[in-house]
Amino acid sequence: MLTEETEQKPAGNNSFYLWLTLSGIIIALDQMTKLAIIKWVPLYDTIPLNSFVNITHQRNTGAAFSLLADAPGWQRWFFIALAIVVSVYLIVWLWRIRRSRQVFLSAGLALVLGGAIGNVIDRIYLGSVVDFIQVLIMGWPFPSFNVADSAISVGAAFLIIDTLFFSGREKTLDASST
Repeated sequence: MLTEETEQKPAGNNSFYLWLTLSGIIIALDQMTKLAIIKWVPLYDTIPLNSFVNITHQRNTGAAFSLLADAPGWQRWFFIALAIVVSVYLIVWLWRIRRSRQVFLSAGLALVLGGAIGNVIDRIYLGSVVDFIQVLIMGWPFPSFNVADSAISVGAAFLIIDTLFFSGREKTLDASST
């Protein structure tokens, strides 16, 4: 049985904080794993786990796939500013959809947010991003990545799934029923 006090609480705010908690968990996991790598794996060392995954310690001053890694240093501040702007935008977006039941959209935004903040922390404190997961494809190493990068990739996939299958469906269904 619901009390008047329970009924008056906006349910959407709880989902907003739930999604921010998911972002916080991603940030914490990302930073804990990176600290472990910094402490226990010397820079550029590789530890084979099996025939297709290595643990390594790499530093990336660029973006994904080391894009702009050879730039003279301005990219650090550019990527920090970009990540902060994107993070604020994602938080505002999550706030605006807090009362909706858009699970894929909200989860995607939360994962991208957590990943962006995880990597920006590295850029601020280390000047580069710590990457440590290396996948070998037919013996060739795929660019190394980390927990934050994984969260951004999964979050982007969720956003694509939402775009293809969920967002905008309500409007289409409403229009077709009239």
